Amino acid sequence: MDFTKIKYETSDRLARIVLARPEKHNALDDEMIRELSDAFVMAQKNSSVKAILLEAEGESFCSGADLEYLQRISSFDLAQNQQDSQALMRLFLQIYTIRKPVIVLVQGAALAGGCGLATVCDFILAAKETARFGYTEVKIGFIPAIVMVFLARRIGEGRARELTMRGNIIDAIEAERIGMVTAAIPTIELQAAGHKLALELISKNSASSMGLVKELLARMHGMTTQDALEYAANLNALTRMTDDCRRGVSAFLKKEQIKW
Repeated sequence: MDFTKIKYETSDRLARIVLARPEKHNALDDEMIRELSDAFVMAQKNSSVKAILLEAEGESFCSGADLEYLQRISSFDLAQNQQDSQALMRLFLQIYTIRKPVIVLVQGAALAGGCGLATVCDFILAAKETARFGYTEVKIGFIPAIVMVFLARRIGEGRARELTMRGNIIDAIEAERIGMVTAAIPTIELQAAGHKLALELISKNSASSMGLVKELLARMHGMTTQDALEYAANLNALTRMTDDCRRGVSAFLKKEQIKW
């Protein structure tokens, strides 16, 4: 598949998806959203891919919505706006629920929709010196409605309220402190840290187990405590019957090093 605004490649069981509009600070528009969705579908369907690395070219990760795109959607009617919003919703949900770990590397600005794109990933590694995060939508009379669902799960409602109602921008150190990012990394080490984490996940962990962990986390919110426990118990029982679990337990009992 040919992409014009992103890049996609695979090697060593890792898929790399790269935002490739550095001259536009990797701003999002409907075409880029479609391409990102297509790339994640490709990564999901490729059985040789075990982890996904999301990156960006240039000095910014993603500055939010493209200005021309914003101008275009300002004239949309309700039906068009609903259709457009659902495309972004599907992308965020797709990344959040994909049965493979997603690591995002953030340098420079990750603002509004760009901040949302990072938030839905499993692991966020941020450049200590340059990364900036902000849900600035309220500054232009908009709201970060879709990502709010994911942000509140990631950092709690109180922190989510503050970030989205103030619309302030925080640096990588503060984002790490509040649990928004996994780690703030010196910029020069960011790429190496991302690949090191990906290699760890690929080589040391069961792919099916990581996928099931993501499924459990995605599904248990909104359930009653009893329903969540029942679901978790059933998933626990089913997991014990997978090939990966049988292999893992056998290797553990035999004190053998398993190669995932």
